[in-house]
Amino acid sequence: MHLPDQIRRVVTGHDATGKAIVLFDGPNPNTVVREKTGVINRLVWKADQTPADIAGPEDRAVEDGGVAPAAGGTSFRIVEFPPMTAEQIAAFPMDLVAKQFGSNALTRYRDPSHPFMHRTRTLDYAIVLTGEIDMKLDGDELIHFRAGDVLVQQGTNHAWINHSDKPCRIAFIFVDATDPLP
Repeated sequence: MHLPDQIRRVVTGHDATGKAIVLFDGPNPNTVVREKTGVINRLVWKADQTPADIAGPEDRAVEDGGVAPAAGGTSFRIVEFPPMTAEQIAAFPMDLVAKQFGSNALTRYRDPSHPFMHRTRTLDYAIVLTGEIDMKLDGDELIHFRAGDVLVQQGTNHAWINHSDKPCRIAFIFVDATDPLP
């Protein structure tokens, strides 16, 4: 399956009379390519609170405050992980991704055991859209995911590693959460 370079994003809302309308229909506007790893991170939408404010025509994906949502908020991202060899990964510092995500991604319980290891204080719903990928937790075990697989992740240390020869695209919905560990 060919992955389009752009992801079409359609956002609906209401006009002044309450009629349902399309607010946005086009390429996703907020795309960040991580220079070192080549990971493509697309913010699709975010809400800074729950219940979410769904009034008004503003594009809530224009400004990006980082991977984790605001306190009490949510964010929806589509992330594309390129294939990477063990040699390429070994060239990175062990805390590469944790530092990219900021202090919220650094664990106070264990040092990163892989350059892509990180943690966010979020409840994550993940759906593998295309490709295959492995998720490493704190041990040496790798959990293999294929297109169609889903994950519910509860604030755990993890690393996404694409050992295949094709990109892997995953849709993530992040929900702000309390820290699961004291």
